Amino acid sequence: ARQRTPWSFAAGPDATGGRDAGGIYRSTNGGGSWTKLTKGLPSRLGRIGLSVFPKNPKIVYAIVESSEGGTSSIFEVNSKAGGIFRSDDGGDTWTRQNPLNPRPFYFSQIRVHPEDDQKVYVIAFAMHVSEDGGRTFREDRAQKVHSDFHALAFDPGNPKHMLLGTDGGLYMSYDDAANFQHLNTMPMGEYYRINVDNSRPFYRICGGLQDNLNWVGPSGTMTKDGIQNADWVNIQGGDGFYCVFDEAEPQIVYTESQSGYVHKFDLRSGAITGLRPEPAEGQAAFRFHWNSPLVGSRAKDGKLYLGGNRVFELTSEGERWKAMSPDLSMKDPDKTTTTGSGAETYGVVYALADSPSRPGMLWAGTDDGKVWVGHNGGDQWTDVTAGLPAAARGQWVARIEPGHHDEKVAYLAVSAFRSGNYAPLIYRTADQGKTWQSIGDGLPTNGPVRVVREDPFNADLLYAGTEFGLYASLDRGKTWTKFGGLPTVPVDDIVIHPRERDLIVATHGRSLYIIDDVRALQELTPAVREKKAHLFPIADAWGHEPYPGWDWQGTTGVFRGANPPMGAVIDMWIKEYTGDGVAIAIKNAAGVPVANLSAPGTPGLSRVVWNLKPTNDVLTPYGGQGQVFLAPGVYDVTMSYGGVTETQKVTVTIAPGLKTR
Repeated sequence: ARQRTPWSFAAGPDATGGRDAGGIYRSTNGGGSWTKLTKGLPSRLGRIGLSVFPKNPKIVYAIVESSEGGTSSIFEVNSKAGGIFRSDDGGDTWTRQNPLNPRPFYFSQIRVHPEDDQKVYVIAFAMHVSEDGGRTFREDRAQKVHSDFHALAFDPGNPKHMLLGTDGGLYMSYDDAANFQHLNTMPMGEYYRINVDNSRPFYRICGGLQDNLNWVGPSGTMTKDGIQNADWVNIQGGDGFYCVFDEAEPQIVYTESQSGYVHKFDLRSGAITGLRPEPAEGQAAFRFHWNSPLVGSRAKDGKLYLGGNRVFELTSEGERWKAMSPDLSMKDPDKTTTTGSGAETYGVVYALADSPSRPGMLWAGTDDGKVWVGHNGGDQWTDVTAGLPAAARGQWVARIEPGHHDEKVAYLAVSAFRSGNYAPLIYRTADQGKTWQSIGDGLPTNGPVRVVREDPFNADLLYAGTEFGLYASLDRGKTWTKFGGLPTVPVDDIVIHPRERDLIVATHGRSLYIIDDVRALQELTPAVREKKAHLFPIADAWGHEPYPGWDWQGTTGVFRGANPPMGAVIDMWIKEYTGDGVAIAIKNAAGVPVANLSAPGTPGLSRVVWNLKPTNDVLTPYGGQGQVFLAPGVYDVTMSYGGVTETQKVTVTIAPGLKTR
């Protein structure tokens, strides 16, 4: 069997405490009982993939991992005892066809053609195809298809039509894998981490994806076509992770790929500089995680902090570095190299953050369960692990969120699924780590929390990215509510934009989502929720006319992300439906009506967007020109519902050159 631990991908009895529990099992009564099938198979089994021939279920293929005879390099595609096995009697006996089994802990995927039992596909770094029942394979890399293949499905009505899932997305073939079309019209990015800058009129997002580079793109565009793939630029190869925009020069972006490889990228010239800390001659090697944390200083002094087995400070635009801490891990020599992988290391800082309420106070968490507080920019470190609840001790510290409103507050997301505990382990401290309280009740019980954020404008408002979507709490974690309108997929990162108040959500499988302007959620206090109706303060509004856009690719050939709403975003709270609708009246500074809007009286939060133009019932549009923008200035917005009337002001600016009235 394969025993997945935080420090091991190893298989066989040596990895499972002497238990050889793995294997191939068959049930003939719908799962009521199972029989282990062993004849012809090796011992010391690991991960196994199966494929049954649809036209004759007695024909079964297996791709079998085995540590019998010893293990090979992770890049060795042949196994000494495992590989491809075939059964013609429903699994009673097996015959080894081929030793092929590329990196079994990561792939182990095999498919038999729906109509030809001699045609077998093994997908891994490449696609391996056999025409003789698995005895020989040719490597068909599927030209121009992103590598690391993980899923393959056939159309039952036309087996030449197939779908291939890779680290680069979804591909489709109609000619039995001779050619593939990249279906990049669906948001399917596997994001790890994201960051934002303060560009105008639209801020930029930088993020890293699984085996798919780091990318930078806008939160909106000036065209009616919206946000397209072509608006994004890739800036570093490999697996993408953390990104940091330079505070002084936003055209400089710092990115991190696997194993602590930090790069400085100049968006103007394309120049790239490697910045990974390296030990001096004779010094012990530094250890870095596959996904090493890279964060910018909250003091806006240009410093960067990088987590390895130690915390490193990078200065002088990242080109100088020094170790700010000792080795913060458990320092267990038997676990610092991840067994069975060769790519990952263990016993390193995985979570790192600088306190927004006290810049220079660093929080660090390791993948082997340690939690530290670094004072004075990391000159002194205090181990606060002892205060953790029992369920969190020795477990993977996934994220740390220092409090935005109180320097003694921090939040912790702990991931213990590699140790068999799938509970949502999320904790809060109010005494700088001396004690921790669980706040996970109400979150999905069968998956870990991947990220937790405290809202920078409301200390009661928390966000949690879980294995099954995004959740929010209005009471510091006492209760949680799932966000609607988002897919039920892992949420790996959450960012609240400091200027626009947008909530940016990075998913691992469905790309990025922006929830525009969450001021209403930030101001949804208990007092507001008790009101029959409430009109929230309105952010400054900017009027412009989007370029028409000239996209002739039709309606199905390109992905288009929606632009942010143009105009004044008017948010309301309705406690109960009374049968009434919501009336919204807008007047200029002289008290003259300029627009009337309406909304259904739906309970909860409601939103109406005013386009900054007069409505037909109030002002006659310019003949032949359609509606034009109203003049810049301050306008009163009045909401009426069920006898409740509230007014807020909105400041309007209009892009230069546009006609106003």
